[in-house]
Amino acid sequence: MMEDSEELKKIGELKLIEKEKVEDELKVNCFSEVLNDGSIHFQIIRFPKQIYVWIGYNSAKLGHLYAAAHTRPNNMVSATTLLGGTFDNTGSGIARRLVLKTGLNIILACNLPKDNTMLEVEAEKILVQKLISLGYTKPRLEATSL
Repeated sequence: MMEDSEELKKIGELKLIEKEKVEDELKVNCFSEVLNDGSIHFQIIRFPKQIYVWIGYNSAKLGHLYAAAHTRPNNMVSATTLLGGTFDNTGSGIARRLVLKTGLNIILACNLPKDNTMLEVEAEKILVQKLISLGYTKPRLEATSL
């Protein structure tokens, strides 16, 4: 009987350690900003080797879903549309630039109006500032002197 309870205790401790490990690897951040006459909402989920980002304007709709990553052999960034029909520059451009800033694979859900480039610029600026504050971006390379 004593051995059984000790075994159960060890199993419980292992499960707690595993849960803490997963929580350390997975970080979720949600925030909103008021821009002009509307609200822009963000959700950032940090996985060990990728980041999922959702950007929504005045609604909680998913919008188009993009994936972007470094590709071989030239280490260029490629992006594609996963959901939402045709490829457009709004979300794909943001996803590509986020890969360059973070060095990680990016999954981006973007629900921004296509005809408002200023909103897109502001949303990306706010998002990048948040990623920097969370420590998710690559450090800038120091300029080397000759």
